[in-house]
Amino acid sequence: MMFRRSAGGKAIAGGRARPVRAVLLAAVASCMLPPASALAEKPTAVIPKQTIYPGETLDASMLEVVDVTNPDLRDGYVRSLDEVDGMVTKRTLLPGRVILASALREQYAVERGSTVRIVFSNGGLTITAAGSPLQDGAIGELIRVRNIDTGVIVSGTVMADSTIHVVAK
Repeated sequence: MMFRRSAGGKAIAGGRARPVRAVLLAAVASCMLPPASALAEKPTAVIPKQTIYPGETLDASMLEVVDVTNPDLRDGYVRSLDEVDGMVTKRTLLPGRVILASALREQYAVERGSTVRIVFSNGGLTITAAGSPLQDGAIGELIRVRNIDTGVIVSGTVMADSTIHVVAK
C-alpha cells in the first residue's frame, strides 16, 4: 500500500484512507471476476449435419448452429446461417466440423462455355455481341470471354443480369 506522509512524518489517517481502500477493493474484485467478453454471448459456429460435396448449394436443412467450446479455435469459420445461405462449396465438408469461409464461394452467374451477351459502353456508344465465357464467374468478377462472331478474347465484369461489361483498353 502507498501512504503519503504529512509534514510531521506521520501517515494521514483522515478522510482519504477510505476512498483509497474502496478503490483498492474494487480493483481486486475486478481481477477475480471473469472478463466482460466471457459474460457476453457465447460464440457460435455452423457445422454440417451430413457430408457435403464440392459444388453443392448450401441450405439450412443441411446445417446446424452450435456453441463454440474450443477457446483456441481460430477465426475464419462461419458463425451464422446467414453467412452461408445460397453459397456453394469448394471442397468436401464433413459432419461435425466447422465450415471455413474459404471453403465457400458465391454461385456463378455465368458458366464457362455458355452463351452470354457482351456489352461495351463508352459515352453514348453501346455495342453488344454474343460471347462465350472462358471461365466461370460470380457477380462482380473480372473474367475473359470470347466474342463468338470474331473470335477476339476480351476481359469484362460479370453483372447481375448475366451480361459481361467489357473493360476498355
